Amino acid sequence: MEHFDLVIVGTGSGNSILDQRFADMKVAIVEKGTFGGTCLNVGCIPTKMFVHTADVATYAANSERLGVDAELAGVRWADVRDRIFGRIDPIAEGGRTYRIEHPDNANVTVFEGVAHFTGERKLEVIPNDGSAPHQLSADRIVLAAGSRPIIPDLPGLDQVEYHTSDTVMRLDKLPESAVILGSGTIAAEFAHVLSSFGVKVTMIARTKHILRDHDSAISERITDIATRKWDVRLESHATAVRTTESGVALELSTARGPETVEAELLLIAIGRKPNADLLNVEAGGIRTVDGRVWVDQYQRTSAEGVYALGDLSSPDQLKHVANHEARVVQHNLLHPDDPVAANHEYIPQAVFTSPQIATVGRTEEQLRAQGVPYVVGTQNYSDVAYGWAMEDTTGFAKVLADPETGLLLGVHVIGPQAPTVIQPAIQAMSFGLDAKRMARGQYWIHPAMPEVLENALLNLPL
Repeated sequence: MEHFDLVIVGTGSGNSILDQRFADMKVAIVEKGTFGGTCLNVGCIPTKMFVHTADVATYAANSERLGVDAELAGVRWADVRDRIFGRIDPIAEGGRTYRIEHPDNANVTVFEGVAHFTGERKLEVIPNDGSAPHQLSADRIVLAAGSRPIIPDLPGLDQVEYHTSDTVMRLDKLPESAVILGSGTIAAEFAHVLSSFGVKVTMIARTKHILRDHDSAISERITDIATRKWDVRLESHATAVRTTESGVALELSTARGPETVEAELLLIAIGRKPNADLLNVEAGGIRTVDGRVWVDQYQRTSAEGVYALGDLSSPDQLKHVANHEARVVQHNLLHPDDPVAANHEYIPQAVFTSPQIATVGRTEEQLRAQGVPYVVGTQNYSDVAYGWAMEDTTGFAKVLADPETGLLLGVHVIGPQAPTVIQPAIQAMSFGLDAKRMARGQYWIHPAMPEVLENALLNLPL
C-alpha cells in the first residue's frame, strides 16, 4: 500500500486545489473519467456554447416583428458540435498532460481509475486499463468526485437506446424529434437548444409547471412560454418505454388519462446524483445524507482528515459553489489550525433556456412558509427602454425585501441577459446593501437592461 500526504479524488474543482504551496507534499490525484469534471466536459461550458448557438439560430425567427426579413437557412450540427468539443477536448487533455508530465507536478501521481474506500483514509483504485488495483493510504483525502445523471427505474428503459446530458451533445446527427423526460434546468436548456436547431420537442413534466422549484411567478411565466413553443405534457408520469421503428414510444399516465408520445430520440433529464455510492464512503467512516457526503461548515466530512466538495456533497450542484468550496478546502489543508468556513448564504443560479432565468435568495413561497415579513417590487422588461428596443413582452424582474430594513431577501429575473442583470442584486445581498441605497446610491446606465432591476427596486413599497 502506497502512502501519500494528500489524495484528491476527482479533477473538476478538486484539481484547482493544488499549487506550489503543496510542492513539498506527496500527492495523488484519482480520476475515473475525463479531466476537468462535469462543468468542462458535459455541463456548464459545452451546454452554454450550444445555448449561444441556439440563441443565434432563433434571431432570424424573431426578427420579422422588428422589421428585419431574415430566415434560418439551416444548422450544421456536425460543425457546431465539432467547433465546441474541438475547443473543450484539448483543454481536458491539456489538464491531464499538465498533471502527469509538467515538472511543477513532480510530486503528483495520477491514477486513472475508479476509487473506493477500503478503510479509514484507505482507497483502492481500479485502473481503467484493467491492470492490477492500486492500494492507497493518506494523511488527508479530498473527495471531489462529482455526480452523474439520474436514470429512472422505468420499465423497458434497459431495452431502448436513450441519451442523457452526458451523451446527447455528441450525437452524430440531429433527430427530427425528441422527447425529454424532465422539466428542470437540464431539460429546459436542452429543449431550447434542440428546438432552435429544428428538432420537434416534447417535454414531460410531473407537475403543473416546469422549473417548479423557482419562484411561482417565474415558473408560471416560463411554463406559459414553453407550452407555446414545445409540446409540454404537464402533470404526466412516464410508466414505460419501448422501441418503435423510428425511435421510442413513451407511455404516460396523465391528469387527462393514458397518453403515448413517440419520438426519434429519448433524452433523460431528471437531474444528477452524487457519486458517493461509487466511492463506498461508508467503509471510510464517512456519513451521507440523502445520498450526499455530509460536510460541516469547513467542508470536513465525519471522518477525520477527509474533506468533500462540489456535487458530491452540495445540494446546489453548481460550479461556482464547487469552486468556492475548493478554495475553502485549499485554505483549510494549508492552515488546519486556522480554518475558514464556506459561505453558502446567497448562492445564485441561472437557467440558460429561452428566455433566460436567474435567481438568488428565497422565493415568495419560501418566505411565506417561513413566516418572514416581506414586500414585493416588480418591473416588466417591456416598460424599460432596452425592453422596448427588443420588443420583449414576457420578461420581468421581481425583488423581495424586508419591509423594515429594505434588505433584499430574494431576486428573480426572467428575460434576456437575466444572469447578467441579476449580478448587482447578488452583490447587494452579499454586502448588506439595502434596496434604497442600491437603487439611488449609484448610477444605472441608461438605457441598458439592468434598469429593469433598478425600477423593480424603486417599486418596492418601503
